[in-house]
Amino acid sequence: MSRILKLFVLSLFAIAAAFFCLPSSIVQAVRQGDDQAHFFEARVRPVLAARIKPFETAFGMQKEAPEVFDLSKETDATLRLYGLERGSTKGFAWQCLVARRMAERGVRFIELVDTGASKNWDAHGDIQTHAPLARNVDQLIAGLLKDLKSRGMLDDTLVVWTTEFGRTPFHEKANAKGREHHARAYSSWLAGGGVKGGITYGSSDDYGIDVADDLMHIHDFHATILHLMGMDHTKLTFHHAGRDFRLTDVHSNVVKKILA
Repeated sequence: MSRILKLFVLSLFAIAAAFFCLPSSIVQAVRQGDDQAHFFEARVRPVLAARIKPFETAFGMQKEAPEVFDLSKETDATLRLYGLERGSTKGFAWQCLVARRMAERGVRFIELVDTGASKNWDAHGDIQTHAPLARNVDQLIAGLLKDLKSRGMLDDTLVVWTTEFGRTPFHEKANAKGREHHARAYSSWLAGGGVKGGITYGSSDDYGIDVADDLMHIHDFHATILHLMGMDHTKLTFHHAGRDFRLTDVHSNVVKKILA
């Protein structure tokens, strides 16, 4: 009874909220009432349905979340694969395992961030801080890939490991231990989801300053990811300031050499 009551109350709340959040022009037109039935079907019902949908989605997430985040039924072997202690509910290992459970249940886009605003990969003070950070994620990411593959999920799951930019291979101060931001040449990798395995695309010069061959611009990277997700990046536009913009700009291409 309690569960049904909560569902009923949430549904009523969704409808009420959807109605009271209607644009004032539509509400006013309904009140004035010239051919109200037609107006409701043509204008109000689509808006009302659009308002209700987020509440239904939110309820569905609330309903599924407790089971998704309950790792008690995961085997000891699986926990060892991720390097996760039983009962732990924090850390990147926990994120990786929960990500697999979310993917199993149809969540299409999942983002994992291994560190926050401090003690991260910024390395302005000392580039050697990358070593423990790499050790912290190495087993966990490998475990996630192995787990996805063993469950037959890697073929239709694209794993993207990337960052906003790399680090300079030098520093303007001779004795500095840290490195600065560097967007001209850095590494990312893809796994699963229609990508060729075991290949390297592109290389830098001998100093890691510029791309020497097979340049992949960030827009090319995005276009390729969108292609693997079944989207044509040339048709994914948004209208702004009088013209249509693409998320991948006007000079990007899908890099077919890395596709399986």
